[in-house]
Amino acid sequence: MSADAVKPRISVETPSRVLPREEPANPLIRANIWVAVLAFGVAAAMAMMQAISRANLELPYRSASMYYMSVTAHGVLMALVFTTFFIMALGYAVAQKENGSIPWPRFSWAMFWLALAGVVMAIGTVFAFKSSVLYTFYPPLQAHPLFYIGLTLLVVGSWGWAASMIVAWRRARAANPGRPVSLAMHATAANAMLWLLATMGVAAEMLFLLIPWSLGLVKTVDPMLARTLFWFFGHPLVYFWILPAYAIWYTVLPREAGGKLFSEPLGRMVFTLFLVLSTPVGLHHQFQDPGIPAGWKLFHTFNTMIISFPSLVTAFTIVASLEVAGRLRGGTGLFGWIRTLPWGNPLVSSVLLGCLLFLVGGFGGAINAAYALNSVVHNTAWIAAHFHLTVGSAAALTFMGAAYWLVPKVSGRELELKLLAKVQPYLWFIGMALFSFTGHIAGLQGLPRRVFATSFGDAAQAHAWQTLTSISALGGVILFTSAGFFVLVMLGTLLAGERRAQPPIIWAESLGEPPGGYRTGLWDRLGLWFVVAVVLVAIAYAIPLWDLLHLTRYGSPGFKPF
Repeated sequence: MSADAVKPRISVETPSRVLPREEPANPLIRANIWVAVLAFGVAAAMAMMQAISRANLELPYRSASMYYMSVTAHGVLMALVFTTFFIMALGYAVAQKENGSIPWPRFSWAMFWLALAGVVMAIGTVFAFKSSVLYTFYPPLQAHPLFYIGLTLLVVGSWGWAASMIVAWRRARAANPGRPVSLAMHATAANAMLWLLATMGVAAEMLFLLIPWSLGLVKTVDPMLARTLFWFFGHPLVYFWILPAYAIWYTVLPREAGGKLFSEPLGRMVFTLFLVLSTPVGLHHQFQDPGIPAGWKLFHTFNTMIISFPSLVTAFTIVASLEVAGRLRGGTGLFGWIRTLPWGNPLVSSVLLGCLLFLVGGFGGAINAAYALNSVVHNTAWIAAHFHLTVGSAAALTFMGAAYWLVPKVSGRELELKLLAKVQPYLWFIGMALFSFTGHIAGLQGLPRRVFATSFGDAAQAHAWQTLTSISALGGVILFTSAGFFVLVMLGTLLAGERRAQPPIIWAESLGEPPGGYRTGLWDRLGLWFVVAVVLVAIAYAIPLWDLLHLTRYGSPGFKPF
């Protein structure tokens, strides 16, 4: 795309779509951000302790029980608490921007407190060393009943948020018949519907298997059924993280970079496709599990490969949008536009660096989803390294960058410690590259995941990955430093930032938008696509679950090694 082809068509100064109603941000948004930031800080400390421990470096109080407690705390706080509360904060901000207010404010506050109570309940049992069952909480490892009850309350609280987002989406549609809602609202509503569908699996696992079992109401549990219900939820959870990140990429990044979104209709298609395709993919996590026919694993593999399509479309659309911005900023030549992008803007740098790491993680994900290749990397350090490039980079790094943009707007305070905010994404990139790239290599050399000691009695094979785990530990320290910078900036802004009127939220304008605006199309009919998603999930899971329920089942008692 040449500069001459772009410049006559658009202008950076062209105002984006702004709805007339602008109201002060609801404190509910700030409350969700507070929980997200605090959970992130604690989770980061747990992660550094694990990285140093796996390098076999001696720490005070280093022990197997401390290690597995920290693994559980890090996974729950980072993957379930930080992400969920930040996504809820962002969703409420989108809803308020769309309609001028948040639907059902009292109900939304009640759901917030319910979710927070669940978090305190669950994480309290983890820090008391009574629930070291890891993030996946696979039985027959057994946690304290309050761990399962607390996480169930977190899910129920998030259902309240999802219901509020769907109501906000419907109100926006009703207010402008024939016109689509903003792309940000479309993405948020699609994610809310995805979340309601995906969490059915983990809710069933909690209510019918794990809670009665942990309370002693039944003596045994079916680990195979529990794992299947978990992954009904576990892989769609990844897209629950990714969709809000993509929403930032589509609706905020182009404007912050100084340009326009290359194609809004492509964005609407992408978010709708994620709603349809995200859930019926979980069996690719169970390639090594017995009791599930190979044909159904293959069906989920095809679905997993298909869902890479909306991400490929996103890669094209976002790169095109960035090229538009770079050329408007004076970039010339084939790649000269990259240099002119505002790399000093922490939101822009967070997204760009996160995208680079996500590119590597995406290739790793294709390997995980291929049966023969998965058998090589299954349960090795490769797996942990892979998902740290997805949730730990594309999602978490985007959320941190988005927080630098969002928190001043919802708090009415100037961003504090701006130098730390500018440096933090680059530290995260360096730390994550050291941590994850070495993890991929060590995994190929046979290093298992989730092991307290990696020396294996000074076995010869363990020497092959000793240097790699040391480099990974260095990456963990750098990541912790970056996380500390982020927390300091957030606390400084929320507690001591100078009160000053902030620019309103304005979404990026689409390149080539018709003069009269877009009309509602097929991809905007999320209710219809939700029904399609439910049907596809029924096809993908009904028979495998029916078969598991009718197999001879012996069950297992609970085990609490720590």
